[in-house]
Amino acid sequence: MPVTLAQAQVNVQDDVAFAVIDDLRRYSWLLDRIVFDDTVNPTGGTTLTYGYTRLVTPRTAAFRALNTEYVPGQAVRQRYNVDLKPHGGAFELDRVLAHLGQRATDEATFQVTQLTTAVHQKFQEELINGDIAVDANGFDGLDKILTGASTEYDPLTNGTATGYLNWSASAITTQALAMAALDQLDEMLAKIIPSKTGGGDLSAPGALPPGEKAILGNTKSITRIRALARWAGLYTVEKDDVGRQVERYGPWVLVDLGDGQTGASPIVPIYSADADNAGSGGTITGLTDIYAVTFGMDALHAAAVANKPLVETWLPDYTTAGAVKKGEVEMGPTAAVLKSTRACGVLRKVKVQ
Repeated sequence: MPVTLAQAQVNVQDDVAFAVIDDLRRYSWLLDRIVFDDTVNPTGGTTLTYGYTRLVTPRTAAFRALNTEYVPGQAVRQRYNVDLKPHGGAFELDRVLAHLGQRATDEATFQVTQLTTAVHQKFQEELINGDIAVDANGFDGLDKILTGASTEYDPLTNGTATGYLNWSASAITTQALAMAALDQLDEMLAKIIPSKTGGGDLSAPGALPPGEKAILGNTKSITRIRALARWAGLYTVEKDDVGRQVERYGPWVLVDLGDGQTGASPIVPIYSADADNAGSGGTITGLTDIYAVTFGMDALHAAAVANKPLVETWLPDYTTAGAVKKGEVEMGPTAAVLKSTRACGVLRKVKVQ
């Protein structure tokens, strides 16, 4: 049965594994809210493959004149497969250093905490930027999947001659300009169809309700959307069941995915480009993309292995001989799955600085 991290946490018996999942939930809204379809079993060899169909063209309906026939047509779906892979890491500690000081801040605890942070950052990086043509050990991310999709909103093909949307603080200085900018965001959001299924047993703790949706970006873009939403009176904030501050633009949760594992750059990149593809406008700096996602078994979800914990930890065993011992934290094997391209979208070339 599909599960969330909150549901997986209920069944964890090991205190360290419980704490690791708790950290993943608290510090990654995305990982906390995505549902995992834990149905994959090995079918021979060492490959764990999740097969599914993706709706790429939805069905339309029309009126007809009396004594005429409907024009035949059909929805289009394609078959996709994704190979599940584990991700995590290992660390080594000398037994002399492992538990010096208080247990809550000793070296072993520190290494587990830092590795847990890297685990959720790596999943978020892959969800946006993953490309199996570059790294076969990951999965294709939204940047690749949504390129050319009907929910990819490119300003150049939607009436903006400059080829980019200027949402920088110096450009949006009045409520009228803020409302006009939100009109463009709403055009992209309006193309997205929310999930109808959610995920898992809706009566269970931590279940994912139908229709939950979020806007994913970096610190700069989420800051700009927050400012625009305040202009429009559509910004709200609340605390959820794990104490996180959850911000919303209308019904959409605003999620800052933050920086990548190295801390050098955001997961959702800020880049420069010839936005009008003609050279006449020059190279525009400070551009980024903004993603909108809906979660559910008929929308964006993840796949996991059947009858296996979502997250596992192996602490160094200092009861045996040997001065240096290894510890590990691992999530999965997992992969992200997009069942319908209408469930997610991307707004390209937004100038945020």
